[in-house]
Amino acid sequence: MSCVHYKFSSKMSYDTVTFNGLHISLCDLKHQIMSREKLKVSNCDLQITNAQTKEEYTDDNALIPRNSSVIVRRIPVGGVKSTSKTYVISRSEPVSATSKAIDDPSAPISLAQLIEVYLYSRQELKEKKFT
Repeated sequence: MSCVHYKFSSKMSYDTVTFNGLHISLCDLKHQIMSREKLKVSNCDLQITNAQTKEEYTDDNALIPRNSSVIVRRIPVGGVKSTSKTYVISRSEPVSATSKAIDDPSAPISLAQLIEVYLYSRQELKEKKFT
């Protein structure tokens, strides 16, 4: 009898799924975990990741070797949508355009852009002092 050890990312201990053979398909592993945990297929899907290599299994026909350890995460049936926003700021833009991105707390800004804004603001302060 072969087994695969699995644990949900929020749990501390591993549980075991047993099967015959040298490996189990990802699809079969998901079905066994869902039946053991009393999860409904219509409510969620499972994301399976190898605990040692951190490789995510995505192909339902992928074979998981016996005695493997995997981390399981519940995800929505349609998958996870990316909500991150990416802003591209051209280096040819004036510095004042860069300051608009700073007002948006979700906009990423590089260290070089921060230094550029800092130096620009210092230059403006020097000009105001002497005029």
